[in-house]
Amino acid sequence: MGQTKKDVKEQFGKSAESYVESKLHKEGKDLQKLLDITSITGNEEVLDIATGGGHTANAFAPNVKSVTALDLTKEMLVAAEKFILGNGHKNVQFVEGDAENLPFSDEVFDIVTCRIAPHHFPNIRAFISEVNRVLKRNGQFLLDDNVVPEAIAFDEFYNTIEKIRDYSHFRAWKKSEWLQMLEESGFEVQEWHRFEKVFIFEPWCNRMNLLDVEKDRLTSYILNASDEIKVKFAIKAENNCVVSFKGEAVVLKALKKH
Repeated sequence: MGQTKKDVKEQFGKSAESYVESKLHKEGKDLQKLLDITSITGNEEVLDIATGGGHTANAFAPNVKSVTALDLTKEMLVAAEKFILGNGHKNVQFVEGDAENLPFSDEVFDIVTCRIAPHHFPNIRAFISEVNRVLKRNGQFLLDDNVVPEAIAFDEFYNTIEKIRDYSHFRAWKKSEWLQMLEESGFEVQEWHRFEKVFIFEPWCNRMNLLDVEKDRLTSYILNASDEIKVKFAIKAENNCVVSFKGEAVVLKALKKH
């Protein structure tokens, strides 16, 4: 297992409960949008990759035949199972596994979802290839993740602050990179939506159990950013403390064509 994946297991193993309770993950309007753009008859078998706190699996469970919730981190699966079973859903199974090497046969799922996770995957093309492999022909891939603006300076700023905050962060991709990678891997992007996300600095840091020294480093980096970056990311600060900033995410539906 590579270092990034070890970092993910360590980081999310100790943060599992906080992700179940995270407002950003639990109540985000992006979750409803994922459901809205999915074609569902009720007979689908769904795979939710990197299920995290289980919010996506939980949202799909009452609308489909079955959901398989997969995560690299055992503690996350335990927290997700407690959350989903607590909501009365009995058609969800929980599997420990790697997004870049899925433990499933070819063409077994009607729908694959992955929400707020691919920025942790060190080999994004292997992940996309695996999604394609396990999906049935014309199956739906529902992707939801943070992205970066196209400009290099903005890209570098956002990925740097995420890496300082969370050493298991690998890369948030540009919108254009997602479209290119999906199309090159045999998907046809049918629909996509851009969301602005407001990150409240303190809970954003605390979810990763940041030490004060790391929080100070992050604060300093953000406050010393250029005026252009401060405007782009709508950085709000008071008394030399960061209050909040804005990022962006995309929600999209792609169909497996070959």
